[in-house]
Amino acid sequence: MSTDAEGRTPDTDTPDTHAPGVRSVRRAVDILNLLSEDRPVVTLREVTEATGLAKTTALRLVQTLEETGLLGSHPAGYTAGPALWRWAYLARSQWEVPQETRKVMRDLADSLGETVNLFVAQGVHRICVAHEESPHPLRHVVDVGDEQPLWAGASSKILLRDAPDAFLRRVAAASPQGEPLAGRLRTWAAEAADRGYAVSSSEFDEGLTAVAVPITGRTGKVAASLSLSGPTHRFPYESIERFAAELAQGARLISDQGFSHPLGNAG
Repeated sequence: MSTDAEGRTPDTDTPDTHAPGVRSVRRAVDILNLLSEDRPVVTLREVTEATGLAKTTALRLVQTLEETGLLGSHPAGYTAGPALWRWAYLARSQWEVPQETRKVMRDLADSLGETVNLFVAQGVHRICVAHEESPHPLRHVVDVGDEQPLWAGASSKILLRDAPDAFLRRVAAASPQGEPLAGRLRTWAAEAADRGYAVSSSEFDEGLTAVAVPITGRTGKVAASLSLSGPTHRFPYESIERFAAELAQGARLISDQGFSHPLGNAG
């Protein structure tokens, strides 16, 4: 296999070699994804090292992103551009949950002392669309926009309640266990539906326990999950039903408000 002058494999070796436009878009997204709260500025060298692109290709993409306002020049490299701010503002205006919903979640976090999250299903993942953090210094933190798999966790068991078998197989195929997990996912979802809530412990994050209940849409189908999560030692067995009951009361208030979200199925 041949390489270029900088020791990288030529572009023709990529699986989408017949779609150069699509490939360029993917590369541009990969570059933008390098930016984070922990790394608000990236250098060209970091771009080439992280993406494996030749320096000339990386520079061309970075310059194009800068011209379109998606990246901005910085003394130390490149940072988020003004176009991203405009897009972020648009996304926030469309995706932010109503203040009434946030108040219910805040009251629950204050009264129960743990982090309250609101998840919706999208594809084979669940996305956090709102959260209110625990007042404790040691707490579970899920940022708005974080994406987690549907094959584990209390919220997943809630969100899979109405899922058809074909979709369960898709979710299972994305898990470490593969498609054989589909049957267990169906069992977990059915048990959560019968009980009215779901519980998970160390299924996704070690030492983390979560309790989740459904938020229903207009047709009665599950539109979202409302969960309480924190360190396992603060979730004794005798407290689980109390947590679930208070969460369910909050979920009914949110459902009665007519909950819907553009990222999920409003049911």
